[in-house]
Amino acid sequence: MTPEIHIDRESGLDAPDDESFSRWVTETLASQADQCAANLQPEVSIRINDEAEMSALNERYRHKSGPTNVLSFPADLPPEICSGLLGDIVICAPVVEREAKEQHKSVISHWAHMTVHGTLHLLGFDHVEESDANTMESLERYLLVGMGYPDPYHNDHSPASMTDSEYT
Repeated sequence: MTPEIHIDRESGLDAPDDESFSRWVTETLASQADQCAANLQPEVSIRINDEAEMSALNERYRHKSGPTNVLSFPADLPPEICSGLLGDIVICAPVVEREAKEQHKSVISHWAHMTVHGTLHLLGFDHVEESDANTMESLERYLLVGMGYPDPYHNDHSPASMTDSEYT
């Protein structure tokens, strides 16, 4: 299964390359192959934006002020439409970079986490209820560690091992 991934970047923002996003989405979808429609090519759009745009989206769709790190918009198609379209993920580059620094994580590992997190939301996972949050977080840990990144929920990230400007 090779998903079709569309990436739209706000100009002037640092973000990982398309291959990184493709890897993160592909591995997340592969882990949940039973949830993806058989015989359909999964399709995901990713938008990398700034704080102003993310604040507007967060206000409009979540009724919360200020930017957030990632928003997911699952496709809401009628059942009679046979499509692999999963939906859209929007990631705010400045927030991801700021959070990585504040949480003593590498920027690239935080990008990977936000992409995996957003993709899981497209597949129907959420973290509203504690049991659902535990399930989603466990899956994120499993996927990210399997891809060679540290556990995103373990707060003992050493600043000495950080590569904040690395987007590979």
